[in-house]
Amino acid sequence: MRKIPLIIDTDPGIDDAVAISFAMFHPKVDLKLITTVAGNVSVDKTTENALKLVEFFGSDVPIARGCQEPLLKPLEDSSEIHGESGMDGFDFGTPTRKVIPEHAVEALRKTLLESKEPVTLMPIAALTNIALLFKLYPETKSKVKEIVLMGGSLSRGNTTTAAEFNIFTDPEAAAILFESGVKITMIGLDVTSRAVLMQKEVEQIKTMNRAGEMFAALFSHYRGGSMKTGLKMHDVCALAAIVEPELFDFADTFVEIETGKGPANGATVADLKMKCHRETNSTVALDVHVEKFREWFLEMLEQTK
Repeated sequence: MRKIPLIIDTDPGIDDAVAISFAMFHPKVDLKLITTVAGNVSVDKTTENALKLVEFFGSDVPIARGCQEPLLKPLEDSSEIHGESGMDGFDFGTPTRKVIPEHAVEALRKTLLESKEPVTLMPIAALTNIALLFKLYPETKSKVKEIVLMGGSLSRGNTTTAAEFNIFTDPEAAAILFESGVKITMIGLDVTSRAVLMQKEVEQIKTMNRAGEMFAALFSHYRGGSMKTGLKMHDVCALAAIVEPELFDFADTFVEIETGKGPANGATVADLKMKCHRETNSTVALDVHVEKFREWFLEMLEQTK
């Protein structure tokens, strides 16, 4: 089986932790690099959390520390959802692994340009690192097969009425990506909010393996949903869209990012009827097949050891 070369740009974060863990063990994935950025918590904490995860699983995937703030606006983190550390609930201990010396933008450039085949980028955080990469090194765009991101929404937001957190955190960076000409698949909040685990699955996860025990401990401190309404597995949907795209329904469209200072700041405006644009710039998820997603989640957890 030919594996998909993959780079994850992330701000762990509890649902990020699930996505990273699954990517390390998925048989279709060759995880080449993890880059971190400020978002759910500070970049120091997101970087430490990424180190904790790779050390927990004994992985040798390199980790590069990225941007500590958005391009233009102050950082507004999401520690109220993910806890003070970003991954409260499980004692990983202090990691002994270290980041590589290059900044994330430089590590992205090097990894892309040295790859023998185009690489898929999976940003599940603010898009600051990748926006800077494209501005500083536009030649890297030709080495990107596609960008599959968790972010945006075709309906309401979760940070403001209009904006989803990852895009709201750095809308200027998001605008750079959607204007880049690189193939983009957007898995938005309106879809990922339906990709939930119920109490039945969480109880099952606890006893499956050590990864399940770790996930269940993190979920007990995760305020991304509830046991009654379901725990929202936002970020792992990006990985699912890469390896099992049939779990989703998609449409090709044109997406614009609102960067003004008003209440629409950070909104992802999709021209689904293509009344204002002649060409599309992205593929957007319209729906997720929830029961099949839950089955896939549990199958992936069995392989994550």
